[in-house]
Amino acid sequence: MTQHTSPRVSVVYASAQGSTREIAEFLAANLTARGATVEVADAEHAPDLSRFDTVVIGSAVHNMALLPEIEEYVRSHRDELNARTVWLFSVGLGPALKGPIGRRLGRVVPKKIAAVRDSLGTHEYRAFAGHYERAGVSLPARALFRLMGGTRYGDVRDWHAITAWSDSIADSLRLPEPQAIPTHP
Repeated sequence: MTQHTSPRVSVVYASAQGSTREIAEFLAANLTARGATVEVADAEHAPDLSRFDTVVIGSAVHNMALLPEIEEYVRSHRDELNARTVWLFSVGLGPALKGPIGRRLGRVVPKKIAAVRDSLGTHEYRAFAGHYERAGVSLPARALFRLMGGTRYGDVRDWHAITAWSDSIADSLRLPEPQAIPTHP
């Protein structure tokens, strides 16, 4: 029987419009390129955690909370998750806000997300911006977005920040530099 020496990482996510899935897939590709054994899946199809040392959990943010699929996943697997190193990320509008009010609001971790983070003894939590499309958003919501410092619509993800966080996960797992650098969508 051979001993498995590379870190085993599960990346579990819940995505509403695809931003979180794409970030989860990028994280998995980056960790794989650095030598980890990684499996990425949505919360509904998440693998058995007994095969993994580290778990990265990601969710879109709606109504200042993680998506119900992730909250249920965490509830159902709390003991298994607490026995592993867990990294948590969310994808929402807050990190894309600029200006004095927007930056302050963007740094606040909503209570429901903080409760999930704290219940897992998460190694680190990071919030990233996602997509914010103008279509289908009411005039008052668009005005509020602008007042809080929203500068543009569309893909507002900060891939440098996402890459840096992925690298910090890899560094904590003592992974070597990647042989090939994954690209984001």
